[in-house]
Amino acid sequence: QVQLVESGGGLVQAGGSLRLSCAASGRTFSPNTMAWFRQAPGKEREFVSNIRWSGSASITDYADSVQGRFTISRGNAKNTVYLQMNSLKPEDTAIYYCAADFQYAGVQPGAYDYWGQGTQVTVSS
Repeated sequence: QVQLVESGGGLVQAGGSLRLSCAASGRTFSPNTMAWFRQAPGKEREFVSNIRWSGSASITDYADSVQGRFTISRGNAKNTVYLQMNSLKPEDTAIYYCAADFQYAGVQPGAYDYWGQGTQVTVSS
């Protein structure tokens, strides 16, 4: 059974930085796509960023709201993913979820088969 475990959330002031990590445990797991989503209270889960393999290259995608501030990357083992979050804003406050899929899964949360339990990110003004 595959489990995704996030870490790195916390409380930070506006303008600060956090780095989230997600590691897959369980059986050998090499997903094509790994992604980050977030969900604020009273709102739907929204896409933040994803990274996928295309041949030997990795391709990244970002939501407009985080473009230029967040950077997604994958570990050498390909079953870990990181999200470097800089210039954080209060509107970035949410539970951040890691997701993965063996195929390219895009930006819709329903397309991902594997999910972590989430990590809270709180940005104070």
